[in-house]
Amino acid sequence: MILDQEGYLLATNEACEGIFGRTMGALSRRPFSEAFPSGALVPTMLARAADEGVIVRERSVEMALPDLPTIEAEATVAPLPDRMLLLTLNVRAKGSGPDRTSGTLRSVAGMGRTLAHEIKNPLAGIRGAAQLLRSGGGGGMEDAALAQLIVDETDRIRRLIDRVEAFAEERQPERRPVNIHRVLDRVRALMAASAGNELVFREAFDPSLPNALGDEDQLIQIFLNLVKNAAEAADSRGDARGDVLISTSFRQGFRTAPLEVRIQDNGPGVPADLKERLFDPFVTTKPQGAGLGLTLVAKLVAGQGGVIDFESEPGRTTFRVLLPIAPAHTPTSARP
Repeated sequence: MILDQEGYLLATNEACEGIFGRTMGALSRRPFSEAFPSGALVPTMLARAADEGVIVRERSVEMALPDLPTIEAEATVAPLPDRMLLLTLNVRAKGSGPDRTSGTLRSVAGMGRTLAHEIKNPLAGIRGAAQLLRSGGGGGMEDAALAQLIVDETDRIRRLIDRVEAFAEERQPERRPVNIHRVLDRVRALMAASAGNELVFREAFDPSLPNALGDEDQLIQIFLNLVKNAAEAADSRGDARGDVLISTSFRQGFRTAPLEVRIQDNGPGVPADLKERLFDPFVTTKPQGAGLGLTLVAKLVAGQGGVIDFESEPGRTTFRVLLPIAPAHTPTSARP
């Protein structure tokens, strides 16, 4: 749907008309947001996209409109010129969404179903924008914005496929003695350069730690991902008091992986309904996220012979990675 700056419908495609049917006439006679009950998510998304000029996306939105059964959809709102908005809904019938239980997602079939769903979402946006272009529902600058949306959503599919391809990587890590503090110093330097001055990075390293046994490139990838997530969570407080603590220690009693690295932030915490499946594919707290980062981290940590877990409450989330230590006689990595 294309909405004007007053919130009235200007144009729709065939799929939209098929979903809303005779209700479409009633929806067109007043601002679209007024059709929703108080507290509904779609009007909030429309207002944010209009006010901030950003694309707003939510993975699961329930639309309870008069005279229609409740609709579940992924919703995307993209700003167009002259404060107009493009609302795309990828609607699915109840019960047809992806099965996100741990057992199913860890199976090939479950992963395939969920991947198909994730790819269909941006494809729905591409198809809808193309139909509006074909029908002449835009015009001039609006057509250019719709064309840009097609490009952006196509790029989103490519990025998703690139990330999924990482799971097919069968290369065995080259595990050598690695100074874990050198890895963490590099990660911190990379993040500090991009995070700005409002975020505080702290460290509490145990200087007596022996070398870890691992692949240095993959360890950098693991901790860069975890620290980036922590920085984004801490920054989401919005009060310039975000804090990320990186610490190391030696855990007595953990014979196979006694070297511990902790990444702690003071962000809002992991929602309770996601805690049991946070490492599953396509589970994310970020509206724009693919939900594959932590799944890949868990895969890489396992490839190092390590273990990853976390604990979270509002105001404090800690990811803990346990790694094996290198035998004293193993040659040290020559990486600069």
